[in-house]
Amino acid sequence: MVELPKVSIDTDLHKNQCFGCGPHNPLGLKLKFNIDGDTLTTECTPDAVFQGWPGLVHGGILSLILDEAMNNVIYLNGTPCITASMHIRLRKPVKVEETLYITAHITRKSRKIMESKARICLKDGSIIAEGTSKQYVIEENAGNV
Repeated sequence: MVELPKVSIDTDLHKNQCFGCGPHNPLGLKLKFNIDGDTLTTECTPDAVFQGWPGLVHGGILSLILDEAMNNVIYLNGTPCITASMHIRLRKPVKVEETLYITAHITRKSRKIMESKARICLKDGSIIAEGTSKQYVIEENAGNV
């Protein structure tokens, strides 16, 4: 049997500098999530500082958005976790300054591993990127990392 790592992190969100969702990170995306049961939604309009090729959102930023959504759909349902693995599929490029619509769902729950999936779409419903993840369930321990 595989031994899962024991991880304890500081979950005090008052000092949240997370690049994806931290309200106190001046350079971050500041994603704000809406949660309804096992489903998360959010919107994001990346500006030019998040581009890769001129005029296009960097694929790493799209991956980060998916990771944030896949983690937070679990966290906002009351289970602190960190990403153990994820698989991302970038389906097509997207221009900067275009609004992205993100959804995420919990797909599997267990005591030590949670799974989720997420999708980034345009207003017309076309899929830009999608991903699946496995998340380690962690112990909360404010003040320690």
